Amino acid sequence: MSTALDERDVAAAEQHSRRSGGREARRALRSAPLADDVRPIRPGLEGGRYKPLGQNELERIHEAVLVLLETVGFANAIPSCIEALTRVGATYGQDGRIRFPRELVLSTIKTAARNFTLHGQDPKHDMVIQGTRVHYGTAGAAVHVVDVEKREYRESLLQDIYDAARIVDQMDNIHFFQRPMVPRDIPDPLDMDFNTLYACVMGTSKHVGTSFTVRENVAPALEMLYAIAGGEEKFRARPFVSNSNCFVVPPMKFAEDACGVLEECVKGGIPILLLSAGQAGATAPAAIAGAVVQAVAEVLAGLVYVNALKPGHPAIFGTWPFVSDLRTGAMSGGSAEQALLTAACAQMAQFYDLPGGSAAGMADSKLPDIQSGYEKGITNVMAGLSGLNLVYESAGMHASLLGFCLESLIIDNDMLGHCQRCVRGIEVTDEALSIDTISEVCLKGPGHYLGNEQTLKLMQTEYFYPAIGDRFSPKEWNEKGRPDIVARAIAAKRKILAESFPRHVSRALDDKLRARFENILLPRSGMGG
Repeated sequence: MSTALDERDVAAAEQHSRRSGGREARRALRSAPLADDVRPIRPGLEGGRYKPLGQNELERIHEAVLVLLETVGFANAIPSCIEALTRVGATYGQDGRIRFPRELVLSTIKTAARNFTLHGQDPKHDMVIQGTRVHYGTAGAAVHVVDVEKREYRESLLQDIYDAARIVDQMDNIHFFQRPMVPRDIPDPLDMDFNTLYACVMGTSKHVGTSFTVRENVAPALEMLYAIAGGEEKFRARPFVSNSNCFVVPPMKFAEDACGVLEECVKGGIPILLLSAGQAGATAPAAIAGAVVQAVAEVLAGLVYVNALKPGHPAIFGTWPFVSDLRTGAMSGGSAEQALLTAACAQMAQFYDLPGGSAAGMADSKLPDIQSGYEKGITNVMAGLSGLNLVYESAGMHASLLGFCLESLIIDNDMLGHCQRCVRGIEVTDEALSIDTISEVCLKGPGHYLGNEQTLKLMQTEYFYPAIGDRFSPKEWNEKGRPDIVARAIAAKRKILAESFPRHVSRALDDKLRARFENILLPRSGMGG
């Protein structure tokens, strides 16, 4: 009896040793840095597995788009727009509408820029926009910041934009930073546009998207960007800012001021996000297919416009239709219909082999709560699975674009990591099928995979681990004081804002910018001194 007990004790000790060894090995692996190309998730993973539209449906939408552009066309074109479009073959009717012959549209699609790079100030953040490569980022024009500790909304300020940028700079799963808020403390449009851009490019070395109110506001911004790049030629070679341009007022009208901005940005070498933002049931058809048709028609008109100004200029197919709650007419950014619309727009971009950008993650929820989590998770993962190249507004947004939350950037960074792991999918190889591993464990080994060589090898390369998400056991969770994800995000936000002040733009260059542009309003005290 004692011999048998001794053997069992020895076996148990050996099993414990193996498990302990596995734990130690796993701990060592967790602390080892990984090269970007073997990380479980990374920018530009290829999606495209989810397709809400069949091939026949894509072709029917395409044909409807061509009919609309040829027969309905666009109103309210400014003179320079009329001149550019009629020069390449569009027609200007007595009713004041510009129409686009299908041959013009098809030839533009064929020759338009594709497979280009959106650059960061730091080349490690460059994004190749092609095929079904997926990147997640921010965007929006929220007028409020969500104060989660007080559970209230306050007006967004210039400092908030800079703070959001430097948080995003630390978030691995948020790949670009488009201005998400409007600085309500700057009433002058020129000062607002210029300082918004300044706060963005000083706060992150990732690619930045921004907007301009009128044409005249582009020139000083270009002067600043050229200076930061080290000269105009260097910026044109690696433009690290793109223009989010709402050149269309749905349905099917040009936005006069935005068209002037578009022309100046093309001239200055800034890539263009051609943004059509109709709202289904209000400024776009309530039928989801019809909303897609109108958005595609509007963006293709913009594509013809950009290429008439400068053939091959980088432009993003920014079909961006929103959803209405038809009971009230209010926007519903977190809805299932929004997820479907975004995925369908991604498919249309792929149908044309054009770089596509659309919106997801625009939670209707006012706070980072359970509703926010399911709305953002569903819409963002469907956008990624559809292979959308640029998923705008994917992090931080609440109240259907009216509120922006700094803590949500940190929570949503985890959520987007999960989305990207879904986008990556499952690799089926001879090694991954694991026949030898299963045989070894079952026939020769301990009957578990905890310390197995394959387990240790795949721990970091196959699996994503959230930064602040809770995976404690109930016992551990209780012992740690029952932590809440929002509280952990608050702590992480405070740490970043207290310690992280990006210095990719040197102090000497910033001194020159401040001497040249007296209207820089972001105080040095808010930038770490």
